[in-house]
Amino acid sequence: MSAFSFLNLGAILAKEFIQMRRDRVTFAMMLGIPVLLLILFGYAINTDPKRLDTALVAIGRDPYSRAIAAALEVSNYYRFVDQPSTMAEAERLLTTGEVAFLVVIPSDFGTRVERGDKPEILVVADATDPAAASGALASLTSIAERALLRAQGREAEAAEAAASDLTITVHRRYNPAGVSRFNVVPGLLGVILQMTMVMMTSIALTRELERGTMENLLAMPTNGAEIMLGKVLPYFVVGAVQVMVILGAARVLFQVPFVGSLILLLFAILVFVMALVLLGYTFSTLARNQMQAMQLTFFFFLPSILLSGFMFPFHGMPDWAQAIGEILPLTHFLRIVRAVMLKGATLGDVGFELSTLGLFVIVYALLALTRFRHTLD
Repeated sequence: MSAFSFLNLGAILAKEFIQMRRDRVTFAMMLGIPVLLLILFGYAINTDPKRLDTALVAIGRDPYSRAIAAALEVSNYYRFVDQPSTMAEAERLLTTGEVAFLVVIPSDFGTRVERGDKPEILVVADATDPAAASGALASLTSIAERALLRAQGREAEAAEAAASDLTITVHRRYNPAGVSRFNVVPGLLGVILQMTMVMMTSIALTRELERGTMENLLAMPTNGAEIMLGKVLPYFVVGAVQVMVILGAARVLFQVPFVGSLILLLFAILVFVMALVLLGYTFSTLARNQMQAMQLTFFFFLPSILLSGFMFPFHGMPDWAQAIGEILPLTHFLRIVRAVMLKGATLGDVGFELSTLGLFVIVYALLALTRFRHTLD
């Protein structure tokens, strides 16, 4: 055994640094992931969401109604974005997810305040995500009571006096008990499908390159589209098995309610899986080997989990983080699966989200075909 040589050690270290510099994907991952995590957790993630979209229904023209509405918006928890004229229109906004709360102030609210006849307001909350609504609902009573006292010129009185004057009724829709698994388990359907579909298809092309069988495949009388479909379609079978397992577990083990259309949900899953396998195939055309393909998958998977609304309330993030979340397929699929399973949403309610997933399919298919021809010609 030869003696330890610092010269030999230096040569090996130089070789490794050169190899690291050549493997740009791995080098970018080592630097990019820590920076990405710092930015997301430092600036984007917020467990106490503010300025949640709210609809104001049937507000009276009296100063007391206006005072309560203004106080709710000033509290920074509620942001009034619509004022529907009927409850049916307001319910549609809640079902489609356009608003998180409905604040209903009766037209006779001011009259009942002046008569001392226990005025009442109704707040309807979308409780599919209990964490998103908890902060706003917890502060609701104190905000409204103080606003009413100010409007009556009784601000100096004790809070107990206000509590006897105002009744706030809160209806938590779709998940009245606030069971967190009703929100998490449907989301897991999208997360598991994304993790497995993108990862498995991302190594489809690179595996052929590493094994040296790609030349045989190209020698066949096939074009890029045929090779791409032949590579990705088998994974639909795997996805179908996963869907059956997850939906069965959601119903049998976790008692998650399913009030919508199963056919609509399965169609949305089909479109979502198609987008995922095409995205994974695109990654396989960008990577030189299977390790790089898995690294690209992880780099995509991380922001999808954090910015899609799966782990943290979507509307609690800043606008720039929400903008990034809107270009992730998982964000739109989570809205569909939760709306169909928990709210009984129809095709009209989730049509925009479904169309967005269809757009992802087209974009990823074009990218995959373009990259395939460019890298193999």
